[in-house]
Amino acid sequence: MAKIGSLSGFPEWLPEERIVEQHVLDVLRTTFELHGFSGIETRAVEPVQQLLSKGETSKEIYLLRRLQAQGSEDAELGLHFDLTVPLARYVLEHTGKLDFPFRRYQIQKVWRGERPQDGRFREFVQADVDVVGQDTLAFHHEIELPLVMVDALSQLPIPRVVIHASNRKVAQGFYEAIGISDVEETLRIIDKLDKVGPDVVKELLSERVGATSQQGDLALSLAQITGEDGRFADEVLALGYRNESLEQGLEELVNLVEGANDLIPGSVIADLKIARGLDYYTGSVYESVMIGHEDLGSVCSGGRYDSLVSNGKKTFPGVGLSIGVSRILARLIGKNLVEPSRKVPAAVLIAVNDEEERRHAERTAFTLRHRGIAVEVSPNSAKFGKQIKYADKRGIPFVWFSTDDGEQVKDIRTGEQVNADAATWAPPADDARPQIASVQQN
Repeated sequence: MAKIGSLSGFPEWLPEERIVEQHVLDVLRTTFELHGFSGIETRAVEPVQQLLSKGETSKEIYLLRRLQAQGSEDAELGLHFDLTVPLARYVLEHTGKLDFPFRRYQIQKVWRGERPQDGRFREFVQADVDVVGQDTLAFHHEIELPLVMVDALSQLPIPRVVIHASNRKVAQGFYEAIGISDVEETLRIIDKLDKVGPDVVKELLSERVGATSQQGDLALSLAQITGEDGRFADEVLALGYRNESLEQGLEELVNLVEGANDLIPGSVIADLKIARGLDYYTGSVYESVMIGHEDLGSVCSGGRYDSLVSNGKKTFPGVGLSIGVSRILARLIGKNLVEPSRKVPAAVLIAVNDEEERRHAERTAFTLRHRGIAVEVSPNSAKFGKQIKYADKRGIPFVWFSTDDGEQVKDIRTGEQVNADAATWAPPADDARPQIASVQQN
């Protein structure tokens, strides 16, 4: 057999790591549903033309082509690189069957052909929430959506996540007011500020949009403004420039920051360097940091879009955010920040006295399973000591025995062994499923 080589950028978790991932996904799903979002799943492929129409992603799309299908329509399909473009198509395709505003969450794999590095993969899981309206969408959803994500992320065994928000109207209005005409390219350049630093950004502004030194300094001054309340707006206006777009964007951003922090204090910070390079955002834009892990980059991002979805007659504005689930997991697992209480789902191992009694062990297991208790039957009928070691190696806390004195169950952590009836016995709640705990770092 030929040697199997690993592929970078395509994470595969060990069973105990998969338990951590499943816990994260379950928490996100449960929280999204508590906020009234319905789950959907879209197909993995979209027409390449549709994928190419949204943002600068042409070099990142994986084409899907059957070996013998050159020239057929299959040659024009690509794997989706996010879940927003598929959502746009889904809304248009099912408009007549959806209720608006349409509240959806989607937890699914996506594929992006970028260079793998810490926290970045070519195949990864995203978790999105969006609210899509028909013709109009109230501003209060721009306050609601980041709070949904803060709530969801706060339920996970991870450091606190803070949303950093800005508004595209602020940036666009300010750049226009200072005389920069190519707003979209300016936004893309400012979006690189944390990666390349102010000197490179100023140089790029000069080279790509023809910004003067003064215009570059003003753009950088705007990007340095932050705040947890409405006073940041005074700093923006103190730069000396006003227009309608700028003032409208400032009003919305003040309402977002103060409204969000009134409901969950410290959840959202105004950060005027947040630009979001994708060109379909039109209002609030969001990125986030996990406290103590700022080097990981944004773990949750998104924004308001007014024209991503349209059928020519109706427009479907929306607002949404996306959590980079695989990015978070890679940090949790790679840095040993969390650990599961056991390697397997089973809470009980049914011991087998000898192979002639395996059928009895299986019946006991089925009785427990039908009551929602995760059970594994011992793979062999070795001495009980070896079967207990088998359970201990996997972290299974209880071993069930059939003895001359009747059915008994043993907590192998404490050594306590008691009589038990498969029709009524249950493990303590904390042992019913693997628990995920944060690991204290020195």
